[in-house]
Amino acid sequence: MSFPEYPKPRYLGDGGEINAVLREADTPADLTAGSGNRTSYVATHATTGGEFGLYRVELVAHSPGPSTHFHRSISESFFVLDGQLSLFNGERWVTGRAGDFLYVPVGGLHAFRNDSDASVTMLLLFVPGAPREEYFERVGEMAAKGGEEFQKFLARHDSFFVETEGGPGKA
Repeated sequence: MSFPEYPKPRYLGDGGEINAVLREADTPADLTAGSGNRTSYVATHATTGGEFGLYRVELVAHSPGPSTHFHRSISESFFVLDGQLSLFNGERWVTGRAGDFLYVPVGGLHAFRNDSDASVTMLLLFVPGAPREEYFERVGEMAAKGGEEFQKFLARHDSFFVETEGGPGKA
């Protein structure tokens, strides 16, 4: 039986390094929206050297989330930790429950929202890591501005919204 090969080594030292980074569980959320939604920057592009970005997102009941979009340079994965998350997989809306995982390859249509009466907590994983923090922090402000400035913001953050059965093409 043949197994895939590991990537080429990137660390060529002999004894290893002390370079691990710990984010403790009680670290406060990095971003709290007016709606009460919270985002924690678990592992950013800067922290991982661009390998991946990992974010913990807590959506309050009936949070709309982004409508159908795709990314040209990053994949996005969703892991539901608690509650029920409505996920658009490019074809239809499905309900993600604690322990469910949705992987969206580069170019894959997707959306999410919390349709439930309770909060939901999930992990978002972007590979490779992209500097998503500005997107999270400014998307509401930029959407309110609209127009060409908003379109440039979305393109800079590799977010391309489309009209589908998954919902209207807006952030």
